[in-house]
Amino acid sequence: MPQIKIYGLEECLKPKRELLSNVLHSCIVEAFKYPLDKSAHRFFYLDQKDFYYPQGRSKQYTIIEISLFEGRSIESKRMLYKLIFERFENEMGISANDIEITLTETPIYNWGIRGKSADELLLDYQIRI
Repeated sequence: MPQIKIYGLEECLKPKRELLSNVLHSCIVEAFKYPLDKSAHRFFYLDQKDFYYPQGRSKQYTIIEISLFEGRSIESKRMLYKLIFERFENEMGISANDIEITLTETPIYNWGIRGKSADELLLDYQIRI
């Protein structure tokens, strides 16, 4: 299950957080074949004075950091990016230019979940897709 952090200006991000979470989760489910009930999203609301972002971005600029088990194919990652860029624009009006996504993959044994090392768990989804 990926752990996801979403950063953006509070005034822009907070009103859309539920929709953004749902849209983002739908992208993860489709691209990575995740179960619907697996989501862990954390929102980090920033004040304008604390958030410097690249020139040419709008106030909607949003950073998405996804930590997950290693193993997804390049194709599935590209599919995830494509889905996020398309759905954020179509469903929330956030331009692809205002989205940055970082995937950080670590070995499954580097995760502790439900009282065990994750490599000892029986998962209900595939990692190698």
